Parts: sequence; structure tokens; C-alpha cells
Amino acid sequence: MDKAIEFPQVVDRCCGLDVHKKVIVATVDGTGIKRETREFSSTTRSLTELKEWLLELGVTHVAMESTGVYWKPVINILEDGGFTLLVVNAQHIKYVPGHKTDKKDSAWICKLLRAGLLKGSFIPDKAQRDLRDLTRYRRKKVESVTAEKNRMLKVLEDANLKLSSVFSNVSGVTCTKVIDAILDGHTDPDYLTSLCTHGKLQSTQEQIHDAVEGRFTEHHKFMLKSIRRSIASIEEEIAELEAEIDRRCEPVREEIERLCTIPGIDQTGAKELIAEIGVNMEVFPTAASLASWAGVSPGNNESAGKKKARTATTGIRPPRR
Repeated sequence: MDKAIEFPQVVDRCCGLDVHKKVIVATVDGTGIKRETREFSSTTRSLTELKEWLLELGVTHVAMESTGVYWKPVINILEDGGFTLLVVNAQHIKYVPGHKTDKKDSAWICKLLRAGLLKGSFIPDKAQRDLRDLTRYRRKKVESVTAEKNRMLKVLEDANLKLSSVFSNVSGVTCTKVIDAILDGHTDPDYLTSLCTHGKLQSTQEQIHDAVEGRFTEHHKFMLKSIRRSIASIEEEIAELEAEIDRRCEPVREEIERLCTIPGIDQTGAKELIAEIGVNMEVFPTAASLASWAGVSPGNNESAGKKKARTATTGIRPPRR
């Protein structure tokens, strides 16, 4: 029979959670309470019952292992209960191989937590988590605009219009003027070439004439109009997101202006940086710790005097949504 692993106890009363999409397995242990394991669902009502149970037992520390974003509903309910909450990296608490179950996982987490052997990932406060949602969603919307513009280029290529070959920016004023004329039914290359009079154009009039001579059909017109409506709609959403981000960034306006003094960082970059790491650097002991958390430092992997290749990690924070 394997001998049970025992650790010195540094936390009086604690709880280990093994969090899944539908089920949360909780194990409590500590001074004056009997070790017990219960299962809860991931609904708000069930999580509230979990919080009340922990408060009734006088639990002070809660650690959880979670896949994906399933830790977030648990944090939402427990964070106002006065607990010390830790979301831990699953790689740091791997259970002894063999006979693995959710109940054993939660008991193992509880044992490590009570012994003070767990290190929690950085969990931003509610305001920062909300700001992070906004900046990440804005970034996705910007990527969507880029995808739509690339789709527009494919439609133009399909119509034998080589606009990207003569215009450096197909969203620029001159190229937009040409596309507007085409959508209005003007397909004569001479007329389209006459619209291209911008002084900074590097292509010759002959090159532009050849590029705008195509085989534009009603199908291409329908596709371009649809794509343009999509771009306009997304850009309107981006404007709304930026307004909300600006409103939420007012308390850290001074920090944003200070970050903008760094070469290469503009207002958007500064806001995204603060949304990701916050302004309280006390949560990161050193600059190296911050770099490791962000996943931009490769770390060390040495064995028998030889250093093995090691790529940068993805950080120890809970996975992105």
C-alpha cells in the first residue's frame, strides 16, 4: 500500500475545486472541520450554495484548477465572499498517475493549498476584466474589417481589376473613388483612369488604364456592395467599443499618457496594455516575472549539463476566452 503524502499545514481551513463545464467538485479540509467532498453544478444557484457552504465552514482559502474559461463563473460568485482565491496552472498540480478521478483531483488541490504549495495565476479585478473584454473584442472587430477588405480584393481580382497592383492602399481616397465609379456603372477604362490624378501615385496612367480594364458583372457589384455594408457596420461597432473603452480608461488616463511616451506605443496600444496587465505592478515581483507571465521569456531546460531548446511559453495565466 502506498504511503499517504503528508505536508506541514499552513492554511487552517481551505477548499480545493476541480472545475469543469457542468460540474464543480469541491473538497474542504482544515482545523475543526472534517474532510468532505461535494459536487455542485455550474449554475448560479448551485455556485451560491457552494459559497454559503464554504462560509458556514469558515473556509478562508479556495484554489481551483479549470479548463478554458470555466473558472470565471466560479470567481464571479465567490469573489465577494471574502475568500483568498487562487486559479492555478494545471501543470503545477498534476496528481500522482493512476486512478485519477475528479474527487481525487479536488482533494489533491485542497491538500496542496493547505500546505501552502500552490501559486495562483494573476486574476485581474472586475473592472480590469471588463476592460480586457472590450479591448479584445475591439481587436477581433478590427481583424474582421481587415478580412472583409481582403475579401473585397478577391472580388476585384475575380473581375479582372488589378487595383492592388497600382494602388498602395485599396482603402485610400483614389482607389475608393474608382470603386465608387464602377459601382455606379462606369466601367470605361479611360474614364476610370481620369479619376486617378493624385500627385503621390507612383503608377503611370498607362499602368492604371490596364489595371482598371476588367470584366465587371452584376454579381461583382452585389458582392462589393455587401462587403462595404459589412465594413461600415463593423466600423460603427468599433467606434462604439472605442467610446466605451475611453470611458472606462478615464481613471488611468495619466498612466496611458505616460505609456504613450514610449516609442512605438500609441493610445490604442497603451489601453490594451493596461487592460492586460493593469497598473498595479506589485502583483508581479520582478520584470522577469511579468515577462514570464506574458509568455515572452523562453525559460530554462537543462539536463546533464546540456541546455535543451525551449520556446517561449504562453504564460501561466488562465487561458484566454
